[in-house]
Amino acid sequence: MKNLIAELLLKLAEKEEESKELVVQVEALEIVVTAMLRKLNSEQFHEIATGIKLAMPPVAPAAETPDTTLLRNYVEKLLNHPRV
Repeated sequence: MKNLIAELLLKLAEKEEESKELVVQVEALEIVVTAMLRKLNSEQFHEIATGIKLAMPPVAPAAETPDTTLLRNYVEKLLNHPRV
């Protein structure tokens, strides 16, 4: 039983480490994308924003899931209120 608990704790620690790594990767990508967006002129920015909105077609409210809502909100945040 002790071995099973120790093994489960090790797996949990590994998952936590993987999760932290993913968070860092996402934050790094956010910084890079924000820096790139800020270098664009207004016309280029609007073309990219339009392309992103076309790539994410509207979903009927009944089909919207918490994951799609989270994705849409985060994309909007990146486009309208980028990290400073």
